[in-house]
Amino acid sequence: MNEESYMEKCISLAKLSEKKDEVPVGAILVFENKILFESHNSPVEKKDPTAHAEINVIRSACNEENNYRLKNYILYTTLEPCIMCIGAICEARIEKVFFGAYATNKENFSNKIKFYKRNNYIDHLPKFTGGILEKECSSIIKNFFQRKRG
Repeated sequence: MNEESYMEKCISLAKLSEKKDEVPVGAILVFENKILFESHNSPVEKKDPTAHAEINVIRSACNEENNYRLKNYILYTTLEPCIMCIGAICEARIEKVFFGAYATNKENFSNKIKFYKRNNYIDHLPKFTGGILEKECSSIIKNFFQRKRG
């Protein structure tokens, strides 16, 4: 599979969270070219502000692997990870992160990563690549908030 195929899976997971009136974000963890863990946003359902799609897959993987490190895993998510999720991704030692939509734009994401790296002691920072099926991922989020507000 390629990045777009993995992102399509994330999009289908985001649509599941949207049906539950959650912000539509989906995430998967891939190891050796196989999707091993998948989740979507569920803070409302779980009454847990940390239940973002990325945190959910990291928790599942760590429990299953019986390890808090996920070396050689690749994370895919429909939306640029927030600072909380970036912290968890770094602590888990995830190798690479591919995401679809930027929260604002590529430059702001780059500045967020630079700020995080400069102002926090971190042993590991994965390679981040954004913009995978960006238009599709972005439209899911935009449409969700337009319906909520309108």
